[in-house]
Amino acid sequence: MSAIKINTIPHTPPDPRHPYMSGAWTPNFDEYDADKMEVIGEIPSDIDGVYVRNTENPVHGSIGLYHPFDGDGMIHAISFRDGQAAYHNRLVRTKAFAAEAEAGKALWAGIAENPRLSTRPGWGAHGSVKDSSSTDVVVHAGKILSTFYQCGEGYRLDPYTLEQFGTESWVPLDGISAHPKVDEATGELLFFNYSTHAPYMHYGVVGPDNKLKHYIPIPLPGPRLPHDMAYTRKYSIFADLPLFWDPEALAKGRHATRFHRDMPTRFAIVPRYGSPDQIKWFEADPTYVLHWMNAWEEGDEVVLDGYFQEQPVPGALEVNHPDPRMGHLMAFVDENSFKPKLHRWRFNMKTGTCTEGHLDDRILEFGTFNQERAGTKTRYAYSTTTEPGWFLFNGAVKHDHETGQSQSLSFGEGRYGSESPFAPRIGAVEEDDGYLVSFITDMVEDRSECVLIDCQNFEAGPVCRIILPHRISSGTHAAWADGPRLRAAQAG
Repeated sequence: MSAIKINTIPHTPPDPRHPYMSGAWTPNFDEYDADKMEVIGEIPSDIDGVYVRNTENPVHGSIGLYHPFDGDGMIHAISFRDGQAAYHNRLVRTKAFAAEAEAGKALWAGIAENPRLSTRPGWGAHGSVKDSSSTDVVVHAGKILSTFYQCGEGYRLDPYTLEQFGTESWVPLDGISAHPKVDEATGELLFFNYSTHAPYMHYGVVGPDNKLKHYIPIPLPGPRLPHDMAYTRKYSIFADLPLFWDPEALAKGRHATRFHRDMPTRFAIVPRYGSPDQIKWFEADPTYVLHWMNAWEEGDEVVLDGYFQEQPVPGALEVNHPDPRMGHLMAFVDENSFKPKLHRWRFNMKTGTCTEGHLDDRILEFGTFNQERAGTKTRYAYSTTTEPGWFLFNGAVKHDHETGQSQSLSFGEGRYGSESPFAPRIGAVEEDDGYLVSFITDMVEDRSECVLIDCQNFEAGPVCRIILPHRISSGTHAAWADGPRLRAAQAG
């Protein structure tokens, strides 16, 4: 292995009693560049691109009770070409990171705390928390865009080197939500944001030239907490979900959430470059959805897949921790508590009706699919399975929606993966001709790997395991960027 430690970040020692500052969630403070890493198996020569994962990595924690979504953004990236791989990791140099580095301590209360504890004004829909840029990551117009849970400024990095370019210039005043979408067919980036002031949500389109092309309001009845969006070739889809900040608490400066079981879930479907008067609204069963899968048009219908939560406000878990609020925090990040199920909604654009139902009764989330076919009907989908009681991915499931069959893969005892995007093989024709890519935190071997899983031989396990220079913290969202397309965007 050829590994160079580029930097060690000055930090506050993490709390070993906190379940999301220890174990598989122990943060990293060393930044590496590495290649010629040890490989178990052989890196295929038919993969070309970059796998990028964001991580909630607390440098100084937060004031009061730390929530894992408070962690500073750390990007881990591994690039593949000609059977070789190179790895880099860097903390995202956000404005908040710089301020806390200068102070040598946490300056903001986290999302689980009273915002009045923050010592400085904050960002996002919450209005008083740190924009840590630690939630999602996409690759658009030749650069990484990292994002924050409750709307932030968006930070740009180079996918190959992780060189940093600061905040994105086109981001509106209300920021961008955690999950913008990149349409690989057009090169456009679709995004939304939300806030506590009317009209409460906006939607925009950024062109392949990284310039804002379209920005409209999506009027809502009040402040909401949507997390994700979806799109088809023609439409963009947004949700008005009945889990949101309690209005009475919000009026008193507190951000307590409440699930309104008697309110429907509402969906707004609008043409990609449409106007507010073209929005078509639909009603469906009440739930909360963190993440959508794919969506497409099918005759008069728009079809949407996502993860329907059967228990959006779960009961507290029993935990051994001095802060009594920890049980509630643990439950809200434990999929086995809020029970997401792969679900399909069908919206008839002529009749205005919605039909829906589960596609699988297992606990599943963090779905991925072949992004080359996003916005069109797809046959295959990939979801993660989780460790009961924890925000840890212990395996993956491949669904074949044509046959109704599925295949499962365990990452192994004490091995926890990341969101695992699909990477098409060079020259692939079939939809599932490629690999799932994931970083693995191995608590048994005390190391981390990057694994490639052949999606046409799914249950056989990894075709190769690339040993990273350090054990990395568990993390969440990730993206795959096609190498030739990425290099063309950077050259243009």
